[in-house]
Amino acid sequence: MSYRRSVRPRWWRRLARWGLGAGVALSAWLAVPVDPALLLPPADHGTVLLDRAGGLLRSTRSLDGSRQQWIPLADIDPDLLAAFVAAEDRRFYGHRGVDPVALFRAAGQNLGAGRVVSGASTISMQVARLVRGNRRTWGGKLAQAAWAVRLDRQFGKQAILEQYLNRVPLGGNADGVDAAARLYFGKSAAGVSLAEAAMLAGLAHAPSRDNPLVSLERALVRRNRVLDRLEAAGFELAEALGSARLEPALGVGAPAQFLAPHFTSWVLGRSDSARVRGVVRTSLDQTLQRAVEAEVRHTVSEMRAAGAEHAAAVVLDNRSGEILSWVGSPDFFGPINGQVDMVVSRRQPGSALKPFLYGAAFDQGFTPASILHDVATVYPTATGPYAPRNYDRRYRGPVRIREALGSSLNVPAVALASEVGVARLLGVLQRAGFASLDRRADYYGLGLALGNGDVTLLELANGYRALANLGVWRPARWTATDEGGSPGEGVRVVSERAAAQVLDILADPVARIPGFGPVTPLEFPFRAAAKTGTSRHFTDNWAAATTERFTVAVWVGNFSGRPMEGVSGVSGAGPLLHRTVLAVASRYQPGRLVQPGDLGLTPVSICRLSGLVANGYCPALTEWFVPGTVPGPETWSGPDGVALPPAFSEWASRSGAGTAMAASGTVRSSNEPIPAGLKITSPRNGDRFRFVPGVDSAFATVGLRVAGAARRAPVRWFVDGRAQRVARWPLELGRHRIEVVQGRARDQVQVEVLP
Repeated sequence: MSYRRSVRPRWWRRLARWGLGAGVALSAWLAVPVDPALLLPPADHGTVLLDRAGGLLRSTRSLDGSRQQWIPLADIDPDLLAAFVAAEDRRFYGHRGVDPVALFRAAGQNLGAGRVVSGASTISMQVARLVRGNRRTWGGKLAQAAWAVRLDRQFGKQAILEQYLNRVPLGGNADGVDAAARLYFGKSAAGVSLAEAAMLAGLAHAPSRDNPLVSLERALVRRNRVLDRLEAAGFELAEALGSARLEPALGVGAPAQFLAPHFTSWVLGRSDSARVRGVVRTSLDQTLQRAVEAEVRHTVSEMRAAGAEHAAAVVLDNRSGEILSWVGSPDFFGPINGQVDMVVSRRQPGSALKPFLYGAAFDQGFTPASILHDVATVYPTATGPYAPRNYDRRYRGPVRIREALGSSLNVPAVALASEVGVARLLGVLQRAGFASLDRRADYYGLGLALGNGDVTLLELANGYRALANLGVWRPARWTATDEGGSPGEGVRVVSERAAAQVLDILADPVARIPGFGPVTPLEFPFRAAAKTGTSRHFTDNWAAATTERFTVAVWVGNFSGRPMEGVSGVSGAGPLLHRTVLAVASRYQPGRLVQPGDLGLTPVSICRLSGLVANGYCPALTEWFVPGTVPGPETWSGPDGVALPPAFSEWASRSGAGTAMAASGTVRSSNEPIPAGLKITSPRNGDRFRFVPGVDSAFATVGLRVAGAARRAPVRWFVDGRAQRVARWPLELGRHRIEVVQGRARDQVQVEVLP
């Protein structure tokens, strides 16, 4: 007996000392600060791309195949917080990481089963397992419990709950509530309903077995069980719970979103987006995107008979540079080359580059009234003689810059490039963002004025945007900015006044008439600067238009490079541009495009033919001039008519035009007298017109022009006896008589308008 009494005190003393030491060690360990890096979001957790309004465009998985998008606790719908707490840890806010009540209950169940069948895991314990990966053993559970207390003590309930809701596996490789909500319901965790929140919370128990993609019936049972727990815990009102129980599981198993495929593929492939993870709000306007996609598909269906199989379009916000719409092909999933993206593929833009040549010329002292030579000219080059030709194979002799650019004449453009210099032109284009033009100036030669260098549609759009921004280039943006963003620093391409002069010409429908006639798809119900381009052999059609607010650029052709059948930029890309611009204008006000007078340019009356200051003997018009660039007085015309300078003698002789000019400004034979009385020059007698497919009939008009009119007496126009208030007649089907009257003089023509 005495022996037993002597042993027991020693055994208890050892046990007490061991317990005291363990307690001290545990307390010290719990006080050691946890490395914050342990709770950082995973470095690789996929990407969710949203449009500018927050709609889902596309999501990607992480490298291990899981879907996970981290979302702050403040952005998660409160119903989700309540549902998960009710389902997983209803005493979450009352314990310190471990729930003693649940622990004793689980211990009894595990002892009875002889193995771990219930872990009594709190949300804090699950976070410990998710961030540390403990095993489901007795030792693992003890470690989880210790870590749960430590995490709860150092970080608090809100941080623990955010970690849990972003890491909990919810089936279908979805980790976290946001990824699961997007997978099952096609929406963010910020916008789920109470029923959807309960369904997600029910998945945590058995995500691989009870998720709605595997068994919708089991998922609904789990959902209703969570709703019952919410009711028992008093988290929700009875009315809300009753409605949630009746809510059908709509949208479950919806296919993954893959919208704006070319745009999102480009974003994910960029070097500056490789570091972006999580939820990213892009600049794309999904509503506008759908409209532009429809216009691209419609264009291809209309142009297929002319040999065009593909088209593309891009829309930019001029102030911020945000990409509002991006359509790289008619069908991304097409069996043949559907994934080719013509927004960023290089092709020759043709005359679409000419505005930058003329902008450079204006900064060298040229004016819109400067005369260029549209005559047969051969230029010696390193590769042989170069003889540019106009689209219609005609030469017009002396042409003002306004008419040369507006009508996109090739021969005057090359003549101007030879004076400006190819190196200077290339420098302007490179400052305007055409990085694709990466060869030396001598590689392109004078053909650069006609767009013989490969560029991308995005570069073209952003270059025209630079003109609209008064000559300053800034990079385009693919992420959304608040309130349009700040313009920031930029690169000066041309001067403000040069940009304004270019825009004024491109917005002038009269300047286009000599080259394209009175009816084109480049006219809009608001002021817009527009230009088209056609590469050699009708391979590529381009068109661009810019307003104060936005820029649109489009392309029509074939990915294979197969030429179309005589389709020019006006007839091919023009209608697509017109419809796309109107689609954009329905969502974004075009604004007021800058005009020359806004920047201090002076209006001066000049002679139509010579571009010199009018003297009363020539047909006159008004042109804008930068102070100090007003030309001298008229020297070509006088009381005896108009005599061309010697530089145009050979052209006049070959064309049979002679050396005298009629009052209308058209060249005539030297022996042909200036006609007396009125003569209608547009339209001509016997002209036949057709409506351009895809162009609103409201923009199908004909300019009414007359020669031989007195300068001061009023000119009156009549169509089928009806007076016309303006000298522009909207086309009407049928045969029509157009008459002009000035005093006792009159003239008339007959025209026909066909469907």
